[in-house]
Amino acid sequence: MDKSTVVGMFAAIVLIIGSILIAPGSSLGAFIDYPSLATVVGGGIAATMIAFPLKTFLLAPKVTLKGVLPNPPSMAPAIKTIVECAEVARREGVLALERKVADIEDPFILMGIQMAVDGSDSELIESVMRTEMQAMASRHKTGKSLLETLGRYAPAFGMIGTLVGLVIMLGNMDDPAAIGPGMAVALLTTLYGALMSNCFALPLADKLNFYSKQEMEIREVIVQGILSIQNGDNPRVVEQKLSTFLSKGEREAMQKAA
Repeated sequence: MDKSTVVGMFAAIVLIIGSILIAPGSSLGAFIDYPSLATVVGGGIAATMIAFPLKTFLLAPKVTLKGVLPNPPSMAPAIKTIVECAEVARREGVLALERKVADIEDPFILMGIQMAVDGSDSELIESVMRTEMQAMASRHKTGKSLLETLGRYAPAFGMIGTLVGLVIMLGNMDDPAAIGPGMAVALLTTLYGALMSNCFALPLADKLNFYSKQEMEIREVIVQGILSIQNGDNPRVVEQKLSTFLSKGEREAMQKAA
């Protein structure tokens, strides 16, 4: 579980509710209006459905879950696996890596090692692996776009709900006592739209973008490592080259583990 995502959302909700409760003369019940909530949430989801094909739209729950329960790969284990493969290739030749294929868990590393074992040249290996990276980036961009689209449409439906509420309120001007409460209810849809966009959709889209960049960096490290193995580089040179992608603390931790 991504603690910062959960804690951040919880903190935002608590701060907003706390501000409502400590404000003089306000009550939490005054900020709850189910028709307004249905307008914003239902309208935002419906507009997002219009913007994407149904097959892509149905990925929205899975994409949202990835922002809360991500499974990001770690760079240090990837470097360790590549260095181990480089040591085997240096001692026994690239073909000896075929015995190590069953121990490799990362499918991207596995793909590169298998191509190296099959005798593919460096240009072909790099081309295929970078094509795979581009495909992954495209999938991630689509998932991020789902949440960004919801973040754009939710405030718009908040304004639509406010306009509808104002029309209803202005149609009952014969009752002055109802104007204040009617205005409050009309404005709630704008509030709901802003909350849905800025406390949920857009932050999660940014979190997915962060994880996407992180995974692309790791895959770039893997590509460089596989090409080094294919070129027959010394394992220590491979390790030093790939370790440049790590922070000082991560390098020290990897050296201790080694």
